[in-house]
Amino acid sequence: MLAGYRHIDTAEGYQNEAGVGQGIKAGLTAAGLARKDIFVTTKVWPGNAAWGDAPKTYEGIMAAFAKSLAALELDYLDLYLIHAPSGGTERLNEWRALVDLKSQGKIRAIGVSNFTEAHIDEIKAAGLPLPAANQIELHPWSQKPDLVAYLADNGVAPIAYSSLVPLSTWRAKDGQESAKTEEMKAAGAEAASPFKAMAAKYGVTEAQLLLRWGVQKGFAVLPKTMDPARMRENLDIFVFAIDANDMRAIETMDLGDGVAWPSGDPRHLG
Repeated sequence: MLAGYRHIDTAEGYQNEAGVGQGIKAGLTAAGLARKDIFVTTKVWPGNAAWGDAPKTYEGIMAAFAKSLAALELDYLDLYLIHAPSGGTERLNEWRALVDLKSQGKIRAIGVSNFTEAHIDEIKAAGLPLPAANQIELHPWSQKPDLVAYLADNGVAPIAYSSLVPLSTWRAKDGQESAKTEEMKAAGAEAASPFKAMAAKYGVTEAQLLLRWGVQKGFAVLPKTMDPARMRENLDIFVFAIDANDMRAIETMDLGDGVAWPSGDPRHLG
């Protein structure tokens, strides 16, 4: 918070909500801020029958919410998301639970994460309120233009995670199965990276360039780092703008689904 961030994003599945709650309390005190000055998001894990993990029922979502709120030591959430569309036949009941929690005043906004057009159409067909947001992987290699256009048409805000995938070594260590395609690996090679030249043009880092791209596309972005210097650097992206030619060039770099939740992943079944 002292670096200037006001949005905290966590999840039941990250198993760190208690620590995040302690950090929020300490950060508010240190920065002289009130609860209303920050925006807190957490996500409920819906279960996944494909993993032998029974999907949560309506009652299960209610219980999970109470547990998350207690762990975070908060009276309300600003945004509560279903982490994935893997709830199968319980998916609509899970969404109904979020709708009811919002109506009870315990959550200011509700949304989803990793949902496709079909999953949101399911909510629409049931006559239920649509999500306020869909948190999805978005970066120049995974731009999801059809999904982003669909979200805009339906008033659902896109929230971008994994914005720095082109710079990351995500699952690149020996013994790990990398979700990066060979095309992505080649595109991100040090000598071949187009982001390096663009960043030099604007006098910024490649990470700043990638985050600025997301902001210019109209996405809320969620940079993640443990380094305080990089935290400040990642926030310092409002002193430059990527010009139209470079934005058009980046549009040609789309390589498909991305690395976190590719099509066919069992978390998407149902």
